[in-house]
Amino acid sequence: MPVMLQVNFEYTNMSPELHAANNAPERAQPFLAVQGLLWKIWLNTGGGPKVGGLYCFASRGDAEAYLAGPIVARMKTAPTIAHLTTQIYEITEGPSRVTHAPVPFLAEAAE
Repeated sequence: MPVMLQVNFEYTNMSPELHAANNAPERAQPFLAVQGLLWKIWLNTGGGPKVGGLYCFASRGDAEAYLAGPIVARMKTAPTIAHLTTQIYEITEGPSRVTHAPVPFLAEAAE
């Protein structure tokens, strides 16, 4: 059953260069190899220091493995990142289906 992972953090020094680098399409490439990642939505506060992501994983185990993996480990030790928070959420099927959530099991169940 897919789950959602929410990751939020703040850059300690959000320069225009860092903002541009954070939004570069090639920055997303490593996520294509993350086991069980179905999709990710990248979030930012319009150039401000607060950023985050919403991740849809195929399973809780995949989300937990990502949190224990090298990408998050680098984030935890990066001197430019502060206030890192993460949370795994179960998906509430009924209301999510009504609001057309882009979650694979909802589309499959609707067919």
